[in-house]
Amino acid sequence: MTTLAFWHGWGISPDVFTPFITELKKHVPDNIHFEAMPLPGYDGMPLPSGNPCEVWVDVMMKNITGPVILCGWSMGAILAMSAALRYPEKIDRLILFGATPCFVEKPDWKNAVSFLTGHQFRTDVENDMHRTLRHFVSLFNHQDKNARNIVRQLLALPISPLAVLEAGLDYLAGMDLRSQVADIHQKTLLIHGAFDPLMPVEAAHWLSRTLPDATLHILPDVAHAPFLSQPVQCATLVKEFLNQ
Repeated sequence: MTTLAFWHGWGISPDVFTPFITELKKHVPDNIHFEAMPLPGYDGMPLPSGNPCEVWVDVMMKNITGPVILCGWSMGAILAMSAALRYPEKIDRLILFGATPCFVEKPDWKNAVSFLTGHQFRTDVENDMHRTLRHFVSLFNHQDKNARNIVRQLLALPISPLAVLEAGLDYLAGMDLRSQVADIHQKTLLIHGAFDPLMPVEAAHWLSRTLPDATLHILPDVAHAPFLSQPVQCATLVKEFLNQ
């Protein structure tokens, strides 16, 4: 039995993958086990102490005996790359939606939109968490052709405590895997929306050039959640990837 594990993004419940898993089951063999894993602090999981950039991947990998196929989205995607680097024997392949090696804009890295890790966004989260998350969800789907339906799905999901959201912002602000990406040797499928406003498509192209064994698919008219916008197309791409 092969396990396909899913790691979600910042501020979003692991239940976000439920519709996509339902679609995937129509395409892939019966011997694949699907598991949407909550990140630290989400869905009742404890929030570990310590620097999230140092401890979160260890927490996530603790109960994985491997090897698994790891599917990460957004923050979950950079966590997945970190897991592939630190636990290569446990990760067979990677599937990454809306991925980037670095969330923060830097002098030598312009493929980022840094408001998510900025002071004002953190202040907005602290002052009115629910309103800020609604705005955030609307923003990262703004140019998607299925934006209205995606936003409705996401806003129906449970919201995590403020401390969890703040720890996630610390993680996003601190992670930078650019110098290590070339050491990720697992076969990798990259699926990215052409209109992703959070992770510019240039970040996906950078990953496809730098990862030793990666295939990139850019989906037109899609924003930051390809598997919600185009579940059938994404399931087909995953099926082809697993059959390679």
